Amino acid sequence: MIWLDQFRWVCALAMAMALGSLTLSGYGEDVMHHKNQQVVRRTHGDGRWFPGDKDGLRKAINEYIGAAQVSPIKGRIIGAISPHAGYVYSGPVAGYVFRVIKEQVAKGEAPDTVVILGLCHQGGCRGVALMDGDAVRSPLGEIALDKDAAALLTSNRPSIFLDYAPHKGEHSAENQIPFVQAVLPNARLVVGLIGDHNPKTLDDLGAGLVELAKKRKLLVIASSDLLHDPDYSRVTRTDQASLKDVVAMNTRELLERWSYENQIFCGIAAVVATMRFVEKQGCREGILLRYRNSGDDHPESRGNWVVGYSAVVFPSAGIPVTK
Repeated sequence: MIWLDQFRWVCALAMAMALGSLTLSGYGEDVMHHKNQQVVRRTHGDGRWFPGDKDGLRKAINEYIGAAQVSPIKGRIIGAISPHAGYVYSGPVAGYVFRVIKEQVAKGEAPDTVVILGLCHQGGCRGVALMDGDAVRSPLGEIALDKDAAALLTSNRPSIFLDYAPHKGEHSAENQIPFVQAVLPNARLVVGLIGDHNPKTLDDLGAGLVELAKKRKLLVIASSDLLHDPDYSRVTRTDQASLKDVVAMNTRELLERWSYENQIFCGIAAVVATMRFVEKQGCREGILLRYRNSGDDHPESRGNWVVGYSAVVFPSAGIPVTK
């Protein structure tokens, strides 16, 4: 009987919870492992946004990175834009960003700390919410959170604060974590979600990143897709214009073109904050490594829902701007 099957399922769920053998991330709950009094956050996209098993996830990431063909980049990469959709769609493009980073690691240019900036897709958060805790665990294992870096960013900046609540179930920043783990296993993370487009928020974040860059070899990743629209031609045309502004470091034009009705980047605040930071660090241009949209690789999506993905990196010229 149906009711009996439901009863058995509930009992099995309760027993698994009691034994600690069931990961509840699929049910919208946060799971924390207490290990020597440490708080370890769990990724929620396992098996949904990216493969849920270690071998499958590592294989997918290695294939994305291995397939990316890039030219040598002069200067250390201090910023990037990487897409955050499900890996089956955006993974091949994200692979270009992390291929470049992997090659820089081989030259001894690995960053100490990686700041990943995403957005709150569901809304309801303000300012910049930084993930608290000691580490994050994905199917690839644990990676440490840089608590000292987070403390610096939040110091005397009310718009930047520690709050895990907005991170529960939010994939925008989280989807970069396995890529970082695969390429930069010794780095520490700061994971932030930007909940508004207030100029004060962006100014505070930019100032904090500049201050942090004096103490850390820093890499800032803006996790963002481009336009979402059923019209394949409109997405392609709009994305090309947006990426032209990115390459030319035209943040003012990006902000003027963006609106809730024309979200040229769904994570526009993360993109602008990253670009302002790298400009202060001496970056003069963005380098577009790869652009594709879902209509290119999945033609059946045209007329339904087309999403743009870009891989952009920002190299430092080694001459920070003081103005």
